[in-house]
Amino acid sequence: MKIKDILEDLKCVTVHVNPERDCEITRGFTGDLLSFVMGSSPDGALWVTIQNHVNVAAVALLKEIPLVLLASGRSPSPELREQCLKEGIALATVEMDSFDLCGVLHGMGIRNRAE
Repeated sequence: MKIKDILEDLKCVTVHVNPERDCEITRGFTGDLLSFVMGSSPDGALWVTIQNHVNVAAVALLKEIPLVLLASGRSPSPELREQCLKEGIALATVEMDSFDLCGVLHGMGIRNRAE
């Protein structure tokens, strides 16, 4: 599924940084401990988190994550927004909590593991 389609299909979403490249996303990951995300997330997956500081962009860049979704209505810090814009990482806030958001994404066909 394309990033723009994911963002359009989600309800109560605020896009802070539009996708620079509209790549296909089939995998997703959720986690708030940055070291866990670095060690466990699949490269190229979208990332659901409540973390909203600039280090999120660094992890996303390291793992080639093209889309970060901030759950529970979290607003990004200005530094995170700026770094995502600089690095071409799409960034959005979703009002749903992580659990519900992951359920919706799963329904869209986004999985943690390749099928």
